[in-house]
Amino acid sequence: MGKKIIFLDIDGTFTEPGCNTPPDSAVEAIRKTQERGNLVFLCTGRNQGMAAPVMEFGMDGIIASGGGRIISGWGESEEVLYDCPMTEEQRVRVLTSLEKNGVYRTVECLHDSFTDESFKEFIAQSATDANSELLRWRKQIEENLNILPMAEYRDQPVYKVIVMSPEKDNILKASREWVDDFHLLLQEPDRYGIVNGEIVNKNFDKGQAVLRVCEYFSIPVEDTYGLGDSENDREMLETVGTSVCMENGAASMKEISDVIAPAVTEDGLLKSFGELGLL
Repeated sequence: MGKKIIFLDIDGTFTEPGCNTPPDSAVEAIRKTQERGNLVFLCTGRNQGMAAPVMEFGMDGIIASGGGRIISGWGESEEVLYDCPMTEEQRVRVLTSLEKNGVYRTVECLHDSFTDESFKEFIAQSATDANSELLRWRKQIEENLNILPMAEYRDQPVYKVIVMSPEKDNILKASREWVDDFHLLLQEPDRYGIVNGEIVNKNFDKGQAVLRVCEYFSIPVEDTYGLGDSENDREMLETVGTSVCMENGAASMKEISDVIAPAVTEDGLLKSFGELGLL
């Protein structure tokens, strides 16, 4: 049996959304599959700084910022395989267009993220038990996952921008100024009409990142597994040899996946790794 590469989303897959500590069973799954010679990469929309606490659970590498930065190893042994922040011109164009159209922005840099000062107040007023995306962001801010006030931003390179607005038209209007360079990935409006999404460079996505890692290790894509739960995992799930969606995941992702795993809170990784012969 040849070496496999397993790509794991974080929020809703390896951990509960907005959390840095996975279930013990998930850590056990990682350890046991690595003992068989397999590699485990995080494949996340989080930037490197926000994902750092999760890397400490023994990962072999990370695809961060939705594919914008790829690292093999970690710490002293890490090697950067790919790095693609926005150009300065792109950064100015994107952030300026969002600001003038009244869209809340969270910019993700290499280690830190910065959010408009009014954003926390907005989500605190809007978040309810029925709005998991807003709750996830509020929890991340409250737990200080390197999300800082925009006033502290000093023009560091930006890999990705998170957008949120009560008006979808505001986001779409802003996007006219940069749509040739970036994908706009919007979630459906929640029950209160709040729209959120991501602005991602067309030069990369999670699927392209999977192929870059496979090329580096000379491992066929057929020998890869991807586990995710949400729309931003689509390219990864469509690219890997075997795609797995968590039971707590989006219906649209279950439709395109080969396997449905138990929820992250139900020892989903350990059970699915066992069924897939990865342990």
